[in-house]
Amino acid sequence: MPGAIYAEGLVKTFGDVRALDGVDLDVPEGTVLGLLGPNGAGKTTAVRVLTTLLRPDSGTAVVAGIDVLKNPTAVRRSIGLSGQFAAVDEYLTGRENLQMVGQLYQMSGRDAKKRACELLDRFNLADAADRTAKTYSGGMRRRLDLAAALVVSPPVMFMDEPTTGLDPRNRQGLWEVIEELVAGGTTLLLTTQYLEEADRLAHDIAVVDHGKVIARGTSDQLKAQTGGERIEVVVHEREHIAPARGILERHQLGGTSQGGCTVEEHTRKLTVPVSGGAKLLAEVIRELDTAGIEIDDIGLRRPTLDDVFITLTGHAAEDEPELKADAKPGTEEAAK
Repeated sequence: MPGAIYAEGLVKTFGDVRALDGVDLDVPEGTVLGLLGPNGAGKTTAVRVLTTLLRPDSGTAVVAGIDVLKNPTAVRRSIGLSGQFAAVDEYLTGRENLQMVGQLYQMSGRDAKKRACELLDRFNLADAADRTAKTYSGGMRRRLDLAAALVVSPPVMFMDEPTTGLDPRNRQGLWEVIEELVAGGTTLLLTTQYLEEADRLAHDIAVVDHGKVIARGTSDQLKAQTGGERIEVVVHEREHIAPARGILERHQLGGTSQGGCTVEEHTRKLTVPVSGGAKLLAEVIRELDTAGIEIDDIGLRRPTLDDVFITLTGHAAEDEPELKADAKPGTEEAAK
C-alpha cells in the first residue's frame, strides 16, 4: 500500500532541461524522508509537483491518499508547505500573519489567535509579535514562515530547506518541533543542504541527481556505501610522511597492493581506509611511536553524509536555490 507521499515516474521538463526524469518516491505515514542532491538536481521541482504548484508532464503522485492531478484542492487542504523563501505579508504583524493563515483554514477567530500565540512562543517571536513583518530580520521572517506552515498541524508536511538562514539555536529549536510533529503522526518530506539535519531527522534518505533518484536508504546504509572507516594521521615533521605511509598501508583495507593511502603534503595529513575500529587505531599508534614518528593528530573517522554526497554525485552540497528567485515557477527561465 502506498505511503502518505507516493510518486511514480514523475517527469517535468522546462524547454531542454529535464528537471525530473522518472522520480519514484514512497514515504510511509509518520516518517521523514530527507531529499538530498546538488544544486539543480530536481529537489525543489519535486516538492512543487507534490504540493500542486507545478503539473508534471507525466507520472503519478498521491499525497495523503489523494491524487495530486485529479484533486489538487483536496491535497492543499491536507498539507503544509514551507518553501525556500519566506512567504509572509510584510505589512501585517507577526501575530496577524499567523491569525490570517488560521482563518484561511476556517479556524474560528478565537482558535486562530490562540494558535498564533502558541507558535510565536515556540519560534521565539513573542517579543516581536506586534511588529510588522517588514521590520523583521531574514532569520525572523524564516521562523514566521515556518510557524505559518504549522498553524493547522497538517497530516503531511513539505519543508524545502527550512533552516536556511537560521542561527544554530533556532535551527535546533526547529529540529525539536519537527521531531514532535513526527512523533504525533505527521509525515514529512524534507529537502535540506545541511547534511547533519538529514542525519538527525530523516528515517530514510533519497539522493537525487540530474532529476533521478540515484540512491535510497537509511543514513547508515548510505554511509556504508562509501567504504567504511578511515584512519587520519597528521605527522609533525614532513620527513616522517613516507615512513608513516608505509605503516598505514600495511593496515589498509584490501592490503598494500591497493594504494589506498592518500597524502596531503601541505598539511602533512595521511588518510587510509581500514577495517578494525578502535583496536586497529591503538595498534597503529603503537607502531608509529615505536618508529619514532611524532604525530600532531590521529583519529578514526567514520563516513558522513558529506562523503555519501560526494561519492554518489561527484558534487559537494550547495546552498543555492534550484530556481531563480525572480523567475516564475514552471517557466523555462526558472530552470536555467
